[in-house]
Amino acid sequence: MKRTLTILLVLLMAVAFVYAQGSKEAGAASDVAKIGVSMPTQSLQRWNQDGANMKSQLEAAGYKVDLQFAGDNDIPTQVAQLENMIMGNCRVLVIASIDGSALTEVLKSAKEKNIPVIAYDRLIMNSNAVTYYATFDNYKVGTIQGGFIRDALDLEHAKGPFNIELFTGSSDDNNVNFFFGGAMSILKPYIDSGKLVVKSGQTTLAQCATPNWSTEEAQKRMENLVTANGYGPKGVKLDAVLSSNDSVANGITNALVAAGYTKSNFPILTGQDCDKPAVKNMLQGIQSMSIFKDTRTLASKVVGMVNSILKGTAVEVNDTKTYNNGTGVVPSYLCDPVFATVDNYKELLIDSGYYKEADLKI
Repeated sequence: MKRTLTILLVLLMAVAFVYAQGSKEAGAASDVAKIGVSMPTQSLQRWNQDGANMKSQLEAAGYKVDLQFAGDNDIPTQVAQLENMIMGNCRVLVIASIDGSALTEVLKSAKEKNIPVIAYDRLIMNSNAVTYYATFDNYKVGTIQGGFIRDALDLEHAKGPFNIELFTGSSDDNNVNFFFGGAMSILKPYIDSGKLVVKSGQTTLAQCATPNWSTEEAQKRMENLVTANGYGPKGVKLDAVLSSNDSVANGITNALVAAGYTKSNFPILTGQDCDKPAVKNMLQGIQSMSIFKDTRTLASKVVGMVNSILKGTAVEVNDTKTYNNGTGVVPSYLCDPVFATVDNYKELLIDSGYYKEADLKI
C-alpha cells in the first residue's frame, strides 16, 4: 500500500512539474514584447527596406513585430493602423510618419497608455508623446549635396555664371527643412553673387517642394521648367539640378532625357537613398551622386533604443538641441550620411552587402 502511495505521489509530482514548466513557457511566450512599426508606403524602395530591416533586427532581438505600411502614403490608413497597434498592446511604437503634423490626436492614446514613441527618420510634430527620434544628420545631407554641386562646378574658381534649378521633397515632411536648408547654406551665396543663376526664379522651399516626393510630380515640374526656360542640349545650358532624393531625381531624369540630354551633356544631378534605379542612372552617367543612408545602421540604432527603453536603461542619443517638434526638443540619435558616386559605389553598396552586383545590372 505504502509503495502504491509512493508511486502515486511521484507521478503527481511529475505531472505538476510538467504543468508548471508548460505554464512557465506559455507565460514566457505571452510576455514577449510586441513592437509596432509603422511605415508610410510600400511604393518607394527605401521604405520597403527600412521596414524589412526593422522587422528582421527586432525579431532577432527577441521581439514580436507588428509591421504595417500605410498604403500609398495614406494618412487615415496610418492613423487607423496606429490605433490598432495601441489597442493591441504594443510596448513601443516606431513610426515613420507620412505627414509629421497629422498624428497628434492618435498619439494622445499612446501617451495615456505610457507607450513610448520613437520617430523614425521623420520627426513627428506637435506631439508630446514622441520620446525619441532616430534619423540621419539631415542638415548634413543637404550640405553634402550642395557641396557636391559647388565642387563639381568649381564655383570657388570658375568664372560662370552657371544655370541651376532646385528641387526638394514634400513640404509636410519636416526633413525637407534640413535637406533644403543645408543645401542652400552652400548654394545661396553663389546665387546671391550671380555665379549661380536660377532662371525660373523658384528658390524658396515652397516653390521647390515636390508633393509626396513623387517622381511624376517632379517630372511634370522639370518638363515645365524646360519649356518655360528653353533648357536643352541645343538651347539654354542647364548646368546642375539640386534634388533632395532619388524618387525626385528619377522624375527630373525622365524629363531631361525626353528633352534630349544624354551622358555627354547631362547636368550635375544630386539624389538621396541610393535606390536601385538611381544607382543604375549613375552608372549610365545621368545622375551624379546619391546620399547613402544605410537603413541597416538606422534599424540597429532603433533596436538599441527599444532594448534600453524596455530594460529601463539609458537610451543612447547624440543630439539634444536640434530637433524641436513644437512641444519641446526631442532627444535624437543622428547617424552619419555618406555619398555614393560611380567611383565608390562598389565599396559602399556591393562590398557591404547592401546590394548584389546583379541588382544593379543595366
